[in-house]
Amino acid sequence: MFFAPPPRIGSEVFTRLPDRFRRPRATEWARWNRGGRQIDSFLEGPCFDAEGRLYVTDIPFGRIFRITREGAWEQVAEYDGWPNGLKVAPDGNLLVTDYKRGLVRIDPATGEVSSLLETARSEGFKGLNDLCLGADGSVFFTDQGQTGLHDPTGRVYRLWPDGRLQQLIGTVPSPNGLVVAPDLSHLMLAVTRANQIWRLPLQGDGVVTKAGIFVHLHGGPGGPDGLAWDPEGNLLVAHTGIGTVWRFDPRAVPTLGIGSCAGASTTNLCLGGEDGRDLFVTESETGSILRARLERPGT
Repeated sequence: MFFAPPPRIGSEVFTRLPDRFRRPRATEWARWNRGGRQIDSFLEGPCFDAEGRLYVTDIPFGRIFRITREGAWEQVAEYDGWPNGLKVAPDGNLLVTDYKRGLVRIDPATGEVSSLLETARSEGFKGLNDLCLGADGSVFFTDQGQTGLHDPTGRVYRLWPDGRLQQLIGTVPSPNGLVVAPDLSHLMLAVTRANQIWRLPLQGDGVVTKAGIFVHLHGGPGGPDGLAWDPEGNLLVAHTGIGTVWRFDPRAVPTLGIGSCAGASTTNLCLGGEDGRDLFVTESETGSILRARLERPGT
């Protein structure tokens, strides 16, 4: 390690999936992704809407949930799919990266699911994972499937506002969470199986050149999963498998660690609250939403 351990803070359980929604059983997704165990949920994709309500996905059961500011749960949709990443589009619809169905759109008022992108030029995806939205209306998303160090062929795509699909990179061992810079100058990409964060510069024509490693993480049974920017432009990394969220400054120096008060499966994260400094994290092992307060760095 090149740096001293960063200071650490704890978290609390903001809310958990109510028992009425828990139906533990074996699923095809769990067979290949959770060791075949019977599970009752696997929460991912947290994102707030304009009214301060939190949306999350439940991958193995094809469910979308909406959570009030007070922590009450409502099921928005249930369909034949494996939804993972989720973002609220400017028009209020939900954009979801679905492992089985590609990129889909969900009407949060009715739960209606419609296909936005099923293939890449008629070629099937490996299994979409996460997405982020660019300031120009572009949708960036990862095609992870079962890739890893044994198969470094994961892909990152950009869907332009005019409908043009562009593959940005196709040599990633397990591309997962991603965030794009506000000025569209670069992407940060979680490469789970390599335990790294990659930096992908975006040239004026959108092409990626000089892709490099921004952060090496120490390892563990999982790796970096969801990513987010904090208000100062620091990078927040949900490190699944060890129950921690890390904060790195723009020079990749670790400045904070946030520990899980529940399980070790800290899969994804987003910021919310009145001033945007409350961190919300999906802890998928226990079906919980964790919360921690992020003060300004240095205070």
